[in-house]
Amino acid sequence: MTTSLLPLAFLDNVDPWIFAFSFITVVVTVWMGFRSAKTSKTASDFFVAGRSVSVGWNASAISGEYLSAASFMGVAGMVMSSGYDALWYPVCYACGYLFLLLFIAGPLRRFGAYTIPDFAEGRFDSPLFRKIAVCFVLFIGFFYTMPQMKGAGVTLAYIFPGIPYWAGVVLVGAVITLNVALGGMKGITLVQAVQYWIKMFAICVPVFVLAAVYGFYGTHLGSNTAPGEVIAPVTMAEVARHPLPEKAPKDQPWVSPFGPLTTKAVNAAAAALPVEERAAYLAEHQKPYSLLYTYSLIIALVCGTAGLPHILVRFYTNPDGVAAKRTTMWVMILIGVFYVFPPIFGVIGRNLMPELYSGIGAKGTDKVVLELPTLLTQKYGVIGSILSGITCAGAFAAFMSTFSGLLVSMTGALAHDVYGRILRPKSTPEERMRAFKFAAVLIGAIAVTLGCFVELLEINFMVGQAFAIAAASYFPLLFMSVWWRGMTMKGAATGMLVGGLCALVAAALTNVSTLALDKGPMGKVFSGFAGLNSFWAEHPLLRILCEQPAIWTVPLAITLMVVVSKATAASVPKDIRMKMLVLHAPEKLGLKQEYIQEHQAGAGH
Repeated sequence: MTTSLLPLAFLDNVDPWIFAFSFITVVVTVWMGFRSAKTSKTASDFFVAGRSVSVGWNASAISGEYLSAASFMGVAGMVMSSGYDALWYPVCYACGYLFLLLFIAGPLRRFGAYTIPDFAEGRFDSPLFRKIAVCFVLFIGFFYTMPQMKGAGVTLAYIFPGIPYWAGVVLVGAVITLNVALGGMKGITLVQAVQYWIKMFAICVPVFVLAAVYGFYGTHLGSNTAPGEVIAPVTMAEVARHPLPEKAPKDQPWVSPFGPLTTKAVNAAAAALPVEERAAYLAEHQKPYSLLYTYSLIIALVCGTAGLPHILVRFYTNPDGVAAKRTTMWVMILIGVFYVFPPIFGVIGRNLMPELYSGIGAKGTDKVVLELPTLLTQKYGVIGSILSGITCAGAFAAFMSTFSGLLVSMTGALAHDVYGRILRPKSTPEERMRAFKFAAVLIGAIAVTLGCFVELLEINFMVGQAFAIAAASYFPLLFMSVWWRGMTMKGAATGMLVGGLCALVAAALTNVSTLALDKGPMGKVFSGFAGLNSFWAEHPLLRILCEQPAIWTVPLAITLMVVVSKATAASVPKDIRMKMLVLHAPEKLGLKQEYIQEHQAGAGH
């Protein structure tokens, strides 16, 4: 009898409005996936949505894909914990599209391909280079799926109090994997476009209501800061070692002139010093290290946007290069409007929900967007629950749409590049479609497994590292290949491999050392890396260079590409003039190519 009542007792703690809005979002997502899957008939539909997506739909879909859990939940949580330094994240997320618009979007579409590895092989006439490029699709993709899974775990743990973090990761991962396996790129395009507008509604409506009840933005900002304040931000690791009080003290400064989360390594070093020496140490070391981290973060986010495979592949779904550039312009507008709202949640949360400072992992500041509307429940009853349900629906849309795009790009790399181009080059489009579905399940399972390990890491922090890997690998490849005819395959491969792998290893080291500080099971899993934290405390500069490595890995990659290409100039492709003409000639000249010949063959059906 007791056992049979357990599910009902579990649901007693669930707010019905929050559950209803979240459930509807998931059901609609699955329904649209099934509906769209019926129209996905060819390999072209699965990989590039038949190259028939209009500018408006594609801009909404890219914006939905790009505005991930880091944008919907992470920016607000980071602004709350670290002040306005964290605004570099949304500013650079949006600015990255300007770079993409000016230098990459049009040429990339005019070349015509299914995936970025297609471009890599076609530009350099090298099947070997395709294999290298495929690896980085997976590296970047898996690093970027981890914060989406963290968002899923946090949201499900909030909706169902007491549910383990990993259960939310598994549930969301299974739903999205099903959608992608059913319909591919064409199947998720409509879903992602609708999810952008769900997120826009879910982020702005609660802000207006909260501001009307508790005071507008300026009121909260004024009470958060005082003249001359300088913040010393703390990491999740620092919180674990030295928990903050439940109420954030008024004498803890919030706004810093130096940069986002930039004193992480300095704080780690200061924590090892006697209390009376910490202030002097911070005053001496904070500013130069902070500026270094800030510049590195800017490079990572701006250049990384132009190197994200799941974003870049979207330009192949446009009919032509002109449409690709128009799409990019509209994406800048759509995401720019969205980013007005998350920082307001962080500012208001600082005043109204200081208890979140004492939480870590799924219970910390990353859930401020979900929690703030519940304050209205005390005054207005069901209205607070409805608004919280709306933000939960937005959170679901955020991590589901981004994970969908990541899964399509990684699955496409396995099904099209590995299976269709390397293992079985003579396979039929139908066989590649079957391979796509199997690969979706495999990639989804791996992504879910990785997501279960990252509860203690901040969402935006992980996204910043994924951008750094993209900035050090795909960005130099695309930018240099599109604009420099002297680039050789050996130069491109050397720069991409060295820069990308250095960024990957550096970011992984800081993550495992942070996870080693956990008091729970994660600390035991990563206990072998605990000694790194003492090393970071003694060498804060090295910690910064590893935590955000773009400032040295991007120049390293570009320098190696130039030097090695100069040394191997004899191997520049013979038809490079024609390829550069295809990349840059106006559409009206009719030089645009479709690199994938079977698409050309099927275009007339």
